[in-house]
Amino acid sequence: METILLEYAWVLVVLIVLEGLLAADNAVVMAVMVKHLPKPQQKKALFYGLFGAFVFRFIALFMITFLVNIWQIQALGAAYLLFISIKNIWDQRKQGHEDSHEAKNKKQSGFWMTVLKVELADIAFALDSMLAAVALAVTLPELGDFHVGGINGGQFTVMLLGGIIGLVIMRFAARQFVTLLEKYPSLETAAFLIVGWVGVKLLVLTLAHPTLQIINPDFPHSTLWKTTFWVVLVAIALNGYLTGARKNRKK
Repeated sequence: METILLEYAWVLVVLIVLEGLLAADNAVVMAVMVKHLPKPQQKKALFYGLFGAFVFRFIALFMITFLVNIWQIQALGAAYLLFISIKNIWDQRKQGHEDSHEAKNKKQSGFWMTVLKVELADIAFALDSMLAAVALAVTLPELGDFHVGGINGGQFTVMLLGGIIGLVIMRFAARQFVTLLEKYPSLETAAFLIVGWVGVKLLVLTLAHPTLQIINPDFPHSTLWKTTFWVVLVAIALNGYLTGARKNRKK
């Protein structure tokens, strides 16, 4: 039981970091989209944006829970985690941690058109956020007997907490989160390496799915695989922290 709770705690931490990254991106995009509006309208547009982010995330969450046990969805989740991991690390290496969003309002949209653009961005980020959350959560062992849609209640709780924390980060701490990553860029690299490693775990789970059985269905639950997974994950996290601290001391 203690081992299962430790797994849940680790995955929740990883999910919070990932949600924080996505929330920071979402918050920055919203801020850029509304900056041409007068100050009072900026606040209103951001309020609508945050409300839309809240609604769309929960819609995406409940939609995905009913599809989660289909192996194609698990494969899509694994591919998605590996993609965002590789893409973001590649972008960091290529562009030196530059902002990847080119949000320039050349035509100075009106208030409601700006709100519409913000809400459309929210939908994209909501799908991003919840697909990442479900991909992480389904790698966990089941906890408890109740289910929400096709996902175990314990796994669903982790997804729900991650989504809520992401919204809190977007509302209160996105700017501070960006500042922290600017100070310790290696933490972002480590975070996306961990996301990619979790993607590998989900890929293993997919290959062991009862419908496919490309590898032994018992392998993802074996002591050997679980030990390997957590040793590598902790090593990535420690290396990211130590690298960031060392570079910061040099500066």
